[in-house]
Amino acid sequence: METSTPALMTDHYELTMISAALKDGTASRRCVFEVFARRLPTGRRYGVVAGTGRLIQLIKDFRFDPADVDHLRSSGVVDETTATWLANYRFTGDVEGYAEGELFFPGSPILTVSGTFAECVVLETLILSVLNHDSAIAAAAARMVTAARGRPIIEMGSRRTHEHAAVAAARAAYLAGFASTSNLAAGRCYGIPTTGTSAHAFTLLHDDEPTAFGSQVAALGKNTTLLVDTYDISQGIRNAIAVAGPDLRAVRIDSGDLSVLAQHSRELLDSLGATETKIIVSGDMDEYSIATLAAEPVDMYGAGTAVVTGSGAPTAGLVYKLVEVEGRPVVKRSENKATVGGRKTAVRRHKPTGTAIEEIIYSKGLPDHQAGDRLLQHTLIASGEVQALPTLTESREHLRQCLISIPWEGLKLSAGDPAIPVVIVPTA
Repeated sequence: METSTPALMTDHYELTMISAALKDGTASRRCVFEVFARRLPTGRRYGVVAGTGRLIQLIKDFRFDPADVDHLRSSGVVDETTATWLANYRFTGDVEGYAEGELFFPGSPILTVSGTFAECVVLETLILSVLNHDSAIAAAAARMVTAARGRPIIEMGSRRTHEHAAVAAARAAYLAGFASTSNLAAGRCYGIPTTGTSAHAFTLLHDDEPTAFGSQVAALGKNTTLLVDTYDISQGIRNAIAVAGPDLRAVRIDSGDLSVLAQHSRELLDSLGATETKIIVSGDMDEYSIATLAAEPVDMYGAGTAVVTGSGAPTAGLVYKLVEVEGRPVVKRSENKATVGGRKTAVRRHKPTGTAIEEIIYSKGLPDHQAGDRLLQHTLIASGEVQALPTLTESREHLRQCLISIPWEGLKLSAGDPAIPVVIVPTA
């Protein structure tokens, strides 16, 4: 049975910590938690903040309903005092963070959550679940968009992931610059353009390929895409043009050596007078396979498995760490997992030309402003009240501008250093 609220989408130990803190009186201590990545996934030169819009709504709706509390009490997860606290839970603290669509690098404090220890710590699992998933998808999708060099990409990975993750993945891919999605729920929830025509099953359903194509064109018109590789691609293209005429919108190829097939298909389409018919390719596309087709006559890509799994990096590696208690910086000193104490302020510094040159993180106070500096953190929730947030369209444009601003080396698909260095100015 699925939970009706986001409250149980958390780990058991969050509630045991709250129980202990309620007993010893530390639950109400004012604390600051930060979300950051110690490092980027192997081979990546930047991360993309994604999921913020979803997350803020989930925090707003974060409630333990009576059934949730009864379950936790009866199963022995919490005692009566904690059960009462959960039943009355409302987040009344503050959340600041990088704008959705912002780039991040190792150490970037992309989200800052402040309030009482108890009200902040219970959000840890949900915050990391949303941001790690969506940021991983957005980073992979952004790399694919860069590789596509302006050619549209369709997100079509719903059948390769969890049904709810599919909707979030479609949103993250659209944020990163994908043109559309096959997922209808994402279209309804987020206003993302949806697209889709037919699968091989539709062709196989009919007695022959021309009959299948004729049925599709009769239903959808010539402004459709015919899947031409169910049998023989060359004959499939001939059948498509014979049925739909030379003004057919597009053909799709879903298998084979796409580089060779794209060239052959373009030549064949042109010879049949279908010079404006587009070629769409799909089938296990990732940023590398898209890049290899840059010089080929491909008009659009379809990406599925790679985008919804982060193209080899299914998590952004984000962590949620306590950095301040009652105004006092606290530091974790574990080997390879050390933290920098205190609430951080982050600035992106740019050349006069607009090119980003570094990110500066101050662990105390505000920096002296310089020309070309841009403060990265914005108020998302103030005293429990959600503030005005950018639309998905605005966040999509913000990411596009961010990618333009980093040095061109930062857009390479090959492994390398982060696109810009991060400088941490320690507490005075």
